[in-house]
Amino acid sequence: MDKCKVIAIANQKGGVGKTTTTVNLGAGLVNCGYKVLLVDADPQGSLSLSCGIQRPDEMDYTLANLMRSIASDEAIPEDLGILYLTDGVYLVPSNIELSGVETGLVNIMSREFVLKQYIDRAKNDFDYILIDCMPSLGMLTINSLVAADSLVIPTQPSFLSAKGLNLLLGTVARVKRNINPDLSIDGILLTMVDGRTNNAKDIIAALQNTIGKSINIFQTQIPHSVRAAEASLAGMSIYAYDPSCKVAKAYEEFTKEVISRETRSKDRLRNDRAR
Repeated sequence: MDKCKVIAIANQKGGVGKTTTTVNLGAGLVNCGYKVLLVDADPQGSLSLSCGIQRPDEMDYTLANLMRSIASDEAIPEDLGILYLTDGVYLVPSNIELSGVETGLVNIMSREFVLKQYIDRAKNDFDYILIDCMPSLGMLTINSLVAADSLVIPTQPSFLSAKGLNLLLGTVARVKRNINPDLSIDGILLTMVDGRTNNAKDIIAALQNTIGKSINIFQTQIPHSVRAAEASLAGMSIYAYDPSCKVAKAYEEFTKEVISRETRSKDRLRNDRAR
């Protein structure tokens, strides 16, 4: 790739598959030959747990330390606090200390740019950086949107998940208008889909006929399966846990969609420059 692509995985509603998507998109990109950094921007540390970190709250150095150091203009380690995982993915872990960082950001100058300063330092070493956002629209999520080039929005085909999209899209629009004009939305990813129910079919159709007219909805749908939850509990990607299951196949196709969109975007940029 010409440069690193930073993607935030965000939705203010919890339990929609943000962390599962971050882990498996990252693993899928690695399977395609890319070097990937995962950033756990959630004080719950769900991404760290899903990557096999057994006790994130006991870790000495996490994203909380990094953001505090940057906010205070202190030196950070040469390796930027990055952990190498066994499946070829790299991780910046998180734990409950990040909650204190979010509270402290309120009184810091340029508080929306703290995470971006860190991400910008790490960009040279990776093809993709994926940020797993916390389930809220607070300062940490704003930091993630400011640091990102684009956004993937996982959502379940349920009434409450669909209803909450407008709030998130409003926040994205304000960030784009006031802070990060280059932020774009790669698309909405439907997760935990049970295609057998009429309710799911109706909500998917409604999304496609409303939001889908202006925002991409990925063709790939991630099916509901207990295997995804089991993989997270085991601290593994779905490819390592059960590569033949339907969820692994779906995330493989989703990864191809993400790469294809990025390739088309780069081709358009090159053509524009050539004119």
